Amino acid sequence: MKEQQNKEQPNYKDAFEELQAIIAEIEGGAIGVDQLSEKVKRAALLISICRDKLTTTEGDVNRILKELEATDALPEEDD
Repeated sequence: MKEQQNKEQPNYKDAFEELQAIIAEIEGGAIGVDQLSEKVKRAALLISICRDKLTTTEGDVNRILKELEATDALPEEDD
C-alpha cells in the first residue's frame, strides 16, 4: 500500500507549487467554508511531503559530506 502512495505522491516542486496555490486561494478568500477543510487537509499532506523530502535530502547531503571528509582525511600514498 505504501508503494502505491509513493507513486501518487507529487515531487517536491509540484507539492510546493500546489501548496502555494492553496495558500493563495485561502488568503484571497477564493475558498468557501465547505472546501476549506479539504484544502487544509491537502495542505497539511503537502507540507508533510515537502518536509520529508527536505529531511531526506539533508541526510543524503550530510552523508556525502562525511564520506568526502573521510576520503580527504586519508593519508596520501607515495607512488
